[in-house]
Amino acid sequence: MRHYLLIVTILFFSGYSDLQAYAEKPGNQSAVNPKPDNRQYKLLQRAVERYERIKARHDWPPLVMPARSVLKLNDTSPLISVIKERLELLGDIRRPGPNPDFTLKLEEAVKTFQLRHGLDDDGIVGPAFIKALNVPLDKRIQQMQVNMERIRLDTMDISGKRIVANIPEYKLYVYENSKEVLSMDIVVGKITNPTIIFSDTLENVVFSPYWNVPASIVKNEILPEINKGTDYLARNNMEITGKLDGLPIIRQKPGPENSLGNVKFLFPNQYDIYFHDTPSKSLFERKNRAFSHGCIRLSEPQELAKYLLQDQSEWNDEKILDAMNAGKEKWVKLREAIPVSIIYYTAWVDQWGNLNFRDDIYGHDQELQELSLMDSN
Repeated sequence: MRHYLLIVTILFFSGYSDLQAYAEKPGNQSAVNPKPDNRQYKLLQRAVERYERIKARHDWPPLVMPARSVLKLNDTSPLISVIKERLELLGDIRRPGPNPDFTLKLEEAVKTFQLRHGLDDDGIVGPAFIKALNVPLDKRIQQMQVNMERIRLDTMDISGKRIVANIPEYKLYVYENSKEVLSMDIVVGKITNPTIIFSDTLENVVFSPYWNVPASIVKNEILPEINKGTDYLARNNMEITGKLDGLPIIRQKPGPENSLGNVKFLFPNQYDIYFHDTPSKSLFERKNRAFSHGCIRLSEPQELAKYLLQDQSEWNDEKILDAMNAGKEKWVKLREAIPVSIIYYTAWVDQWGNLNFRDDIYGHDQELQELSLMDSN
């Protein structure tokens, strides 16, 4: 049963739809018996042990905010003493003192906690802060254990160059071996159009791209507008290039309002997911960024293009910027393709030793936990 569930879990988080497709994928025959010797696995294991000790020695009842909606620097409240105690147990503050005053030291600790949980780091105790602090220790332990299981199942090669996009963190990283060389914020698929978890290889950069509108968007969003008799296509710089299965084939021409922005990055896959620029820059100001139809929008696409083309001398910064704004599609094949992994981790220890948590936006933690419970029975 254990062996089968591990395979099923790998299939689910890799996007495979059947056992035959899984078995035919090179290297997967050994993936069902991974060893927990990963450094991240050990760090989470220690964090679980620490949380178990806290749970054994301390109660963790829900905290209730006072009548005012927030607590901030220089405020005084009995609740502040309790918050200090909890942040000390969690490692965000050392020796805060028992007084009920909101000190500068506490403000810094609140910011640290907020950063670890993907919240706005404004140093203010508000509803989002209290909600995160109120999560039961048992639930946090389960969250870490689910992600330890992900590590056990993960077959990603951590050597060489690679791009990693962590969906719940809304973040993309570029690594060279263990060194992080680039990172940026991303927008991922909304709950109704989740970004798929899988690995592939990035091969092409496309400047000033056309956007070939998916049939589902044509059917559900564009056709109703066209049927109203409006000039929707002209207003959105779109054109019909043919017909398929009774639906018009529509693409959006290159330009400043193109939904893909000025550049896209292709790693051909069955899900039609790729990285791209976007004209909707304001979304990157939000902490929760699940707004796309499944593809991943980049906050700094030009920086990724510069990194990927750095060994192709004809593509200096000026040429890249010109191509992004040329209004004419141009494909560039990378001399060396680079592995891409789209992952889903809601708990991890970062490079500074801080334990991070993020919301389970797609419910994958719950699904993996239920599989584990089935296995244990």
